[in-house]
Amino acid sequence: HNHGFWRLKSLLDTARFTLSFNSWHRKIHQDSQALWKHEAVQKYLETLSKEYQQVSHLINADSLNDFEQRALRRRCADLSPIAAAFQEIKEAEKEVQELEAMCRELDRRDEKQLLELALEEKETLGEKMNLLCRKLFQLLVPKEKYDRSPVILEVTAGRTTGGDICQQFTKEMFEMYQNYADYKRWTFDIVNYTPAEIGGLHHAAAHISGEDVYRHLKYEGGTHRVQRIPETGMSSRMQRIHTGTMSVIVLPQPEEVDIKVDPKDLRIDTFRAKGAGGQHVNKTDSAVRIVHLPTGLAVECQQERSQQLNKEMALRTLRAKLYQQIIEKRLSQEQSARKLQLGTRAQSERIRTYNFTQDRVTDHRISYEARNIKEILCGKEALDKLINRLLEFAEIEAVTEYLENLQASEGGGC
Repeated sequence: HNHGFWRLKSLLDTARFTLSFNSWHRKIHQDSQALWKHEAVQKYLETLSKEYQQVSHLINADSLNDFEQRALRRRCADLSPIAAAFQEIKEAEKEVQELEAMCRELDRRDEKQLLELALEEKETLGEKMNLLCRKLFQLLVPKEKYDRSPVILEVTAGRTTGGDICQQFTKEMFEMYQNYADYKRWTFDIVNYTPAEIGGLHHAAAHISGEDVYRHLKYEGGTHRVQRIPETGMSSRMQRIHTGTMSVIVLPQPEEVDIKVDPKDLRIDTFRAKGAGGQHVNKTDSAVRIVHLPTGLAVECQQERSQQLNKEMALRTLRAKLYQQIIEKRLSQEQSARKLQLGTRAQSERIRTYNFTQDRVTDHRISYEARNIKEILCGKEALDKLINRLLEFAEIEAVTEYLENLQASEGGGC
């Protein structure tokens, strides 16, 4: 309180961290609890908690005018969920410590049955702690602008020698994302579907809407590699493993997208639809292809019976792609070296390998391995676990970077 006005000290003024991230090398399997225990994080959260107590105490002071009270209320609203989460973790941590003491005592007395129960409870509490830490870190780091947006998801088969494994794998991947959308209770509208001759898929696109769609799918964009023995042909008889790829593109489509497209810049072609979609597909020129002449971007839509509906969906996809160019420019400007460790989001980047002969899925960005490819491709719990591991890793990286930036701003950078 200075001359009748409460000056909210910045975190940089109140928090004097003794950060030493050079001596704390981030481990690739670092989890939320490990970051929580770091000294710098503890000091930072203690500072926020104290500030929340000060602001709560001063908010009703008679000496404050309306402007000052509004400022304090806004700050209090920002700090309240962080302070509550911090306290909740502290209480859970105390429970863990009490359980650990109990386990040591039971082990000393050789009470095996009770010890087993106590260890189970400790494991459950550990999972709760990890969830609480993730919740806290999500509050600390601002959400990305497009996280809540629906998306356009496109899959395209790559090329390989001696087989159709790319097209088959592309079909399996598209169905995986369709099942995942159903698992997450999202809406999955197919925009384009171009099947391959031997039962696979060349290319497909879908508009997916629902809660936090882009947040969950943003790290799926890139090149996915498959290693498997073809089901037919000479390679199948010789048990020869073939390697192929397919690419995934995930385009956020914020509701406020308003990209002006000059009709003079468009070439619109119509043709007869192919593949799945009912008997009507080959009878009318209902499919639409739109080419944006200045950029060369081309989109197709053939899923609706009406040519007009297909044209509207194709225009919506084209606007999303044009908007994506703006987004990528912003992202490349905002991305730091640390964020690049999770992936550049370049579509040519190989992000994951699906090895069918070893029944293993490997995400190369976080060295995560999962067994049972069929469960992953079902698009349910196993895929959700993998995606959530990616999100947790990204959150940890963001919190670590945030603290490093605070340290650097204070002049104590490494």
